[in-house]
Amino acid sequence: MNLGFYIILLAQFLSALADNALLFAAIALLQQMSAPDWHEPLLLQFFVISYILLAPFVGSIADAFPKGRVMFVSNGIKFVGSLCMVFGMPPLYAYGIVGIGAAAYSPAKYGILTEYLPPHMLVKANGWMEGSTVMAIILGAIVGGKMAGIDPQMAMIVITVLYLAAAGFNMYIPRLPIDHKLAKRNPAYILKDFWHSFKVLWKDAQGQVSLAVTTLFWGAGATLRLVVLAWAAFALDFGIEHATQLTATVAVGIAVGSVIAARYISLENSVKVLPAGILMGFLVMSMVLINDWRIACVLLFVIGVLSGYFVVPLNALLQHRGHILIGAGHSIAVQNFNENLGILVLSGAYTLMVRADMPINYIVLAFGLFVSLSMSGIYRLYRKQIEA
Repeated sequence: MNLGFYIILLAQFLSALADNALLFAAIALLQQMSAPDWHEPLLLQFFVISYILLAPFVGSIADAFPKGRVMFVSNGIKFVGSLCMVFGMPPLYAYGIVGIGAAAYSPAKYGILTEYLPPHMLVKANGWMEGSTVMAIILGAIVGGKMAGIDPQMAMIVITVLYLAAAGFNMYIPRLPIDHKLAKRNPAYILKDFWHSFKVLWKDAQGQVSLAVTTLFWGAGATLRLVVLAWAAFALDFGIEHATQLTATVAVGIAVGSVIAARYISLENSVKVLPAGILMGFLVMSMVLINDWRIACVLLFVIGVLSGYFVVPLNALLQHRGHILIGAGHSIAVQNFNENLGILVLSGAYTLMVRADMPINYIVLAFGLFVSLSMSGIYRLYRKQIEA
């Protein structure tokens, strides 16, 4: 790995650190405003709707311009959204603006890896990228939760400065040749091009399995953070500061699982990690039996390890197949569309459960069962494909 890769890594770390601290700061602001409980999961929906609506366009933009510049502009949009929250815009709307920047940032962030590095380095690079992102999640949860618990407004100011720093490092990302540039730039053509990319990736055997798994993983993972916050308040009597530290335990496990996957799983064997996802769902269900924070930490750490172990190789496989078939930016845009649609659906279901006053233990059981059954179905689909 050379200096250019580490600049990309550092820029991503700072941006992800701000993203994750912002979620908990926004939750603290909602609590300070005495907003209804169901507004907290609604934050995710305001954030991810941009990923879904802009998916056809951001991939094309990422492929049509130098990706470092796209990342710079995207961090600028995040900075504006964060600044709006500092100056009093309702958290749901300000977080939605940050979501626009995040939607534009993601295809460039991951797409640049496939252009900058050879295929045999992708799993290792993804391990580094996911590891740094998870470290940002850990620090974002701890620092964001701690600062928000003391002074949400000061937390917002610090987060805004982090976005500014990330944009600064984006300026030093190496310029690369433009890959898969669009023949036309009118919206109708872009939508048609996105639909073509969507179909190509879903019809590819390896793309289909890896896309299904990553869609489920990110939808479940984003919702799980909110579930853990609510469960920790109920089962462990934790406030937001300690509950966010508990979510960081999952992130530590993901980092460890990512390192294990990067070390032992090759791109060719990536689909063999699927059973880890089935086991993860059963471990989530076992949370309802726990009322000791030390046991909870161990369980959530193991859940994190399994998550990182199975998602990193499949993420690398999806990027590799997408880069070959449709271009890096197009591939990541299709991936983001599906993954954030998963987040929207699962967080929406969680929002409805909270609004209906469903007991948190019932939600945990339903959530874990859904993950296990879905992963089992994907695994059976994969087995049929290799036997055909």
